[in-house]
Amino acid sequence: MIAHPDHPPALESWQHTLAPYSMGYRIKILSQLLTRKFTEALEPFGLTPFHWLVLCCLWQEDGLPTSSIGDKLKQVGGTLTGVLDRMEERGLVRRERDANDRRIWRIWLTDAGRELATVLPPISANLLDEAMSGISGSERELFSQLLNRAIANLS
Repeated sequence: MIAHPDHPPALESWQHTLAPYSMGYRIKILSQLLTRKFTEALEPFGLTPFHWLVLCCLWQEDGLPTSSIGDKLKQVGGTLTGVLDRMEERGLVRRERDANDRRIWRIWLTDAGRELATVLPPISANLLDEAMSGISGSERELFSQLLNRAIANLS
């Protein structure tokens, strides 16, 4: 952060909160760069990063209610519904009504959706390794813990 003679003195104490120096701005840039590169990596599969997130939820627990997926991903229903529509059209998931509560739709992976669990995680891991090049394992873990704490603080 460079002091500039034209800056009001009061701004100097807030320099760390102003773009391009603020942590929020730098996290936004990192997110945009990761999203851009991941979008490119997923393009040959006809998928988006949002499809990836839904698949991750279902790889961990298949048959989730739509509302649970939305809660996990902090998404509103309309956005998720469109994504699930496209995933169903591509044969990655299927929807079924809950046997005990007909108001609930459960989302299940198809064979094609399950098969992607062997293909896509290494692509994601490689991108993360590229982004974290030169950062030790303990630093990565600390960074992850700090991000989790900041997210929890604002949730």
